[in-house]
Parts: sequence; C-alpha cells; structure tokens
Amino acid sequence: MIYSFRNSGFRDPETGVYNQTYFMEVFNREWHRHQRDNQTLALLFLCPHIHETIKQDHLLELFTHQIQQALLRTTDLLARIDTTHFALGLFNVDSEGTQVVLERIAKQIDEFMIKHGRDHNFTINYKLAAGICTPTQDKKIETLFKNVEQLSMELENSQDTRHALLQLH
Repeated sequence: MIYSFRNSGFRDPETGVYNQTYFMEVFNREWHRHQRDNQTLALLFLCPHIHETIKQDHLLELFTHQIQQALLRTTDLLARIDTTHFALGLFNVDSEGTQVVLERIAKQIDEFMIKHGRDHNFTINYKLAAGICTPTQDKKIETLFKNVEQLSMELENSQDTRHALLQLH
C-alpha cells in the first residue's frame, strides 16, 4: 500500500492545505511553547470571496497555492477552517513581521488575479484579519480566536479596508 501525505487525514481534500483539526492541534501546541518561551505569535483569518460565473475545478487549490507562496518560513501554517475561511499561524513573529506577511498575502492575491483572472471568469474579494500576542498564563487561546473572528466580521462589514492587525495585550 502506498501512503500519501497529500491525501492524509490532516489535509483538506479540495485545497491540499491543512485542515481545521490539524491546525488547532498545532496552534495549541505552539501557544503553550510560546507561553513557556515568552515569544509572540499571530493568528490570521483569511476570508476569500471568489465569485465564479462558471464553476472552475481546482481554482481554490490554485488560490491556496498562491497564498502559501507568501509564507516563506516553514513554521508558518495555512489551514482551511471551513468552506469560506482559512487560518494562518505565524510563530515567533512580531507585529512588523506580521504586517510584512499581510502585505505579501495581498500581493499574492493580486498576482493570482493577474495570473488566473483572464483565463478563468471570476472576481475575488477578500478580508484578512490578524491578531498578535505573547501568550501568558492570564491569556486564553480562545480569546485570541474570538478577537480575530470579531475583527474579521468588522472587516466583512467594511467596504474600504481589506486587512487589519490587532495587537492583543
């Protein structure tokens, strides 16, 4: 029997990126490691809205591949949370580094539109919310997720802003 990591239980079958279960397990482990080592981490929620006039097979897979190119460090993590949301974990990163990744993701999405937009008939809108913090005994991992989710919802209601960074103290 041949085993494939690409199709294993910790990958999303449609996009090939990690699934929610794997992401939550790794992020929880990293949360505790960062707490012990007094390091900063970031959680990002990406909500792409791809509007296709004709259903395109593998378009979401191409999109996530493009996003992964913005993550230059092997420790950075991209996962599909549900049908419309992706989560990214950035570990041992400061606010400036997180901002750089936000800008790289925006650039990759622009390049995705240039590269695939004319061949496939679609448009894309997206929102990208980020929260950064240094885990401590007083901070709960759930609070980071709730705050980033709230920021994401605020961005969804905003016409002008595509991404934002929240510093959690």
